[in-house]
Amino acid sequence: MSAETPAVPAGQFSRRRLQFRAWRGTRPFWAGLFVLLGGLPIMYFPYAHLQVGHLTLTMATTAGAGSLIIGVLLIVLGISLWFQKHVRVFAGIAAILLGLVSLPVSNFGGFVVGFLLTLIGGAMAVAWAPGAAQPAEGVGKGVPAAAANGASEPNDLSGTSPANGANGRHSAG
Repeated sequence: MSAETPAVPAGQFSRRRLQFRAWRGTRPFWAGLFVLLGGLPIMYFPYAHLQVGHLTLTMATTAGAGSLIIGVLLIVLGISLWFQKHVRVFAGIAAILLGLVSLPVSNFGGFVVGFLLTLIGGAMAVAWAPGAAQPAEGVGKGVPAAAANGASEPNDLSGTSPANGANGRHSAG
């Protein structure tokens, strides 16, 4: 291998970057990152020995184990938001609740930094919704074929809509 030979084939980095961008766009990536980053200071500060000049500050509390559990759970929730996007509402609400619990348990929620990151990430996870599917190439620009004709597909799959004559009730036979 000479000095002029590139380590990565041409276009490999761009292709991987675009693949990551497409993957990131299909899930609450930033919410997971905020929740994961919020768990780190909540977990770290109760066990840290901070040096201020020649003075060592120990932030050990009686609830150090509780801080560790909250931090680990927040990191797991952040990773689950990346890889299990269908649990986004549960993970978002759990992250918000764990962030609130971290205030009295873990040095004011990791000196408020972890608390704020967790609340922002949890709110982003709850608010995130999957994007609309891209239309096929043959269909008009942004307008589905059925909507262009004025017809629409029924969203009710239960068979109890007034359009079916069921008047909102199930028939017994």
